[in-house]
Amino acid sequence: MREISLSQAVNEAIAEEMRRDETVFLLGEDVAEAGTPFKVLSGLVEEFGPQRILDTPISEPGFTGIAVGAAMTGLRPIVDLMFGDFIFLVMDQLCNQAAKTHYMSGGKLTVPMVLRTNLGATRRSAAQHSQSLHALVAHIPGLKVALPSSAYEAKGLLKTAVRDNNPVVIFEDKLMYQDKAPVPEEEYLIPFGQANIVREGRDVTLIGTSSMVQVAEEAADILAGQNISAEVVDPRTIVPLDEATILGSVKKTSRAVVIDEGHQSYGVTAEIASRIAEKAFYHLDAPVQRMGAMDVPIPFSPALEDLTVPTPQSVAERAGAAVRGELFHDA
Repeated sequence: MREISLSQAVNEAIAEEMRRDETVFLLGEDVAEAGTPFKVLSGLVEEFGPQRILDTPISEPGFTGIAVGAAMTGLRPIVDLMFGDFIFLVMDQLCNQAAKTHYMSGGKLTVPMVLRTNLGATRRSAAQHSQSLHALVAHIPGLKVALPSSAYEAKGLLKTAVRDNNPVVIFEDKLMYQDKAPVPEEEYLIPFGQANIVREGRDVTLIGTSSMVQVAEEAADILAGQNISAEVVDPRTIVPLDEATILGSVKKTSRAVVIDEGHQSYGVTAEIASRIAEKAFYHLDAPVQRMGAMDVPIPFSPALEDLTVPTPQSVAERAGAAVRGELFHDA
């Protein structure tokens, strides 16, 4: 099987869906001629033209509102939001309009739109361009939220998102755009709400989202050197969340560490940990551990920024303490 980058996988997914369905179009800032600052969309305007790959003014609420209206009237727009941090600008269009239209119309209207954006720190982009804000939209009923962890996941989840009749938000880790993974040339879809057991183990479950899946895998390698067998689970989507796979893994290993790059307080780690505690409590041999970004604005200083998010070493340390029955105390 060929290996391609996450950037190429996203580009392929969009091109394939636009060839398959003429109602699919894409809009956002610098998406046509520039191909976005990350060059993810390069070449699409040459094939599909400026009528379907639309460069917009710098008005996130405006073009997201256009997408909501287009989706309500029969099109399938893909909104490219240059940075996930800009999601604050489109919360009304996304959370008050797109998420609620189907419910408020008594099921008569749907909003089949996709909002593509990104997350992730350690890119030296400072506090307003380094946030991981997926928990904000996961809190809103009516939205689906996907977090691809590789090129393979990115292509399969995006194609599923384009075909979904509900609004979907996909967050790609901006540091992973050049990371390569095996991706089939033939068409495939990844169903929402179906987690992936990336690595099987017996002593502790590491549940990671987005790039934290790779962090969990590296931590599992470190733990293997300590004769600790870690199972790694990738939820793929946090809405819908595949509880059954997560709970099944935790019931087998009796310990869990939840790892996410969003801020720790009131976030994804808290939600998943609480579900494990509620539904697998009597199978646990240790408290569920949570590891997220520090509750501080992401620093611009590289030395400080690198301290704000979980690392393979810190995950392995936390998981090892859980297996040994030690109480872990933050420094």
